[in-house]
Amino acid sequence: MKVMAQMAMVMNLDKCIGCHTCSVTCKQAWTNRSGTEYVWFNNVETRPGQGYPRRYEDQEKWRGGWVRDKKGRLRLRDGGRIHKLTRIFSNPKMPSIDDYYEPWTYDYENLTTAPLGNDIPVAPPRSLISGKPMKVEWSANWDDDLGGSPEIVPEDPILQKVNEDVRLQLEETFMFYLPRICEHCLNPSCVASCPSGAIYKRSEDGIVLVDQDRCRGWRMCVSGCPYKKVYFNHKTGKAEKCTFCYPRIEVGLPTVCAETCVGRLRYIGLVLYDVDKVLEAASVEDDKDLYEAQRQLILDPNDPDVIAGARAEGISDEWIAAAGRSPIHALINKYKVALPLHPEYRTMPMVWYIPPLSPVVDAVSRDGHDGEDLGNLFGALESLRIPVRYLAELFTAGDTDVVEGVLHRLSAMRSYMRDVNLGRDTQPHIPQAVGMTEEEIYEMYRLLALAKYDERYVIPTAYANEGHKLEETATDCALSFDGGPGMYESGPFGESSGGPVPVAVETFHALEQRQTSEGMAANASNPSRVNLLNWDGKGVPAGIFPQHRSGDVEEDR
Repeated sequence: MKVMAQMAMVMNLDKCIGCHTCSVTCKQAWTNRSGTEYVWFNNVETRPGQGYPRRYEDQEKWRGGWVRDKKGRLRLRDGGRIHKLTRIFSNPKMPSIDDYYEPWTYDYENLTTAPLGNDIPVAPPRSLISGKPMKVEWSANWDDDLGGSPEIVPEDPILQKVNEDVRLQLEETFMFYLPRICEHCLNPSCVASCPSGAIYKRSEDGIVLVDQDRCRGWRMCVSGCPYKKVYFNHKTGKAEKCTFCYPRIEVGLPTVCAETCVGRLRYIGLVLYDVDKVLEAASVEDDKDLYEAQRQLILDPNDPDVIAGARAEGISDEWIAAAGRSPIHALINKYKVALPLHPEYRTMPMVWYIPPLSPVVDAVSRDGHDGEDLGNLFGALESLRIPVRYLAELFTAGDTDVVEGVLHRLSAMRSYMRDVNLGRDTQPHIPQAVGMTEEEIYEMYRLLALAKYDERYVIPTAYANEGHKLEETATDCALSFDGGPGMYESGPFGESSGGPVPVAVETFHALEQRQTSEGMAANASNPSRVNLLNWDGKGVPAGIFPQHRSGDVEEDR
C-alpha cells in the first residue's frame, strides 16, 4: 500500500440554484485575459441539456477518456502515440469554436454615436475573434434559456441512452443544475495524452496543472479529456485548465468558486488513497463496478495502518489529521451519498456529486401529497424512473440501484429531521430502513444543511514552513498570462495592467507570520515593485524612499 493525498470536492446538487456566481468569480480570477474569452474553468449546466462544450459527453464522437481492451488493459480511447502523430497538425476529434461558442462583444460606438433620426440605434454583436458582425446562437449557459425545450432535449447525450418514453415525459418531470470544474482525476487521460509532457499531477495534493513553459499547443489534452475541461488559448498558443485555485489551497483557503457559492453547496477536503490500486480499480471489467472500485480506493484516515503508511510517504501529521476531519471522506465512504461524474470514462474523477432529491420531492408535492413523508418519497422513487435513470447515466454508469440507495438515504434524512425540527417524537425505524443509525442521520443532516465554514472546507496549509512565502510569490503558477515569464506584454488583469505581479492572498497564516517575524515579510524573497498596500511596515523595500546620491536612504523627517 502506497498512501498519497488528494484534494477533492463534493457538490450537493440539491442546493444549486443556477445563479452562476461561481462561474463569474472564477472568470474574474483566472480567465479574464485576451485569448480566454470563451474559457470557463467553472460552468453551470442545466440538466437535461447538451452541456458545454456542446454534447461533450458523446465519446463516440470526441473519444475522450480510457477504454478497457480485450486483454483487460487500459488504452486511451483517442488512440496511442502513433495514431496521434497521424493527426497532430489536424485533429478532427476536438471540439471547434462552434461547439463552445464564438465570444462576442457589442458595437457600443454605433449606439452612442448614432445621429438623430426616426430609427432607434442598436449595438449589434461583433466577434471578439474576427471583429466582424455575428449572430449569437450559442454560449456556455445557453441551456439555461432553452433547457427542456424541443430544441435542446433531443441532443442530450444522456437522454439518448434511454428510451423514447423518457424523452416524451421529460419536460413535465424534472430539471436541475450541474456545476462543473476540472475533475483532477486520479487517472487523468489529459496527462497521458500530452505529447510534450506539459500536464502533470502534483504528488503532494493531486492537483492537475499545465506547465506553460513545456506546453507546445498540440491540443491532444483537449481531445483526451472526456469532460472537455482543458482549453486552448488561441493567443498564447498554450493549453489552460482549472488549477483548483492552488495558490489559495496552499494557504488554507478554499477555491474561488467554493468561497463565493451562494448555496454553500461545495465541500473541499483532503482524502488519502492507495496509489498502487488506481490502475486495478480503473480496469475493472464492468462499468457499473467502477463506482465501488473507486470508493474502495479512498482509505480510512483513522486506520492505524493507513496513518503509518501516510507517514512513511512523508505526509505530515497535520495533513493526516485534516484527512480525518475531511467532509469528503464522510460523504463518500461514511454516509455514501456522493457519486463520481461519469465513472465509465475510467479517469477516477475526484469531484463528486450528491444527486438531487428535489425532482422527486417536486413531483410528489405537485400531485398534492406530502413531499417530506417517507412513504411518499420511497413510493415516488419506485414510480418515477425517469430522474433515477437519468442520474444513473450521469453518476453510476447506468446502475440505478446505487442512485436509488443514495436517494433513499436523503429521503430518510428529510423525513426524520422533520420530526426533530417540529419537536415531535423521532421515528427510529426511518434511519433503520436505510441502514443508518439516528446519530448518523443527524450528523449527515448537520453536514449537509448546517455545516459552518471550517467544516465545509478542511484544507491543510501546504508546506508548513514555507506557506507564507508561497502565498506571496506563487512563482511556479501553471497558468501563465500575457506579460508572464518572458512571453507577452501585458498583465493578468487586462490588456494594460503592467508587468507580472505576485499572487497575494491575505490570510490568517500570512498575517500571523508577518506580525511575529523580525524582518521584512512582504515580497521579501521575490519583490516586484513597491506597493504600499502590501508593505507591512517592516524593513525598507528598495525604492520606497528617495535616496541621496550616496545611495543611503533619506532619513524620515
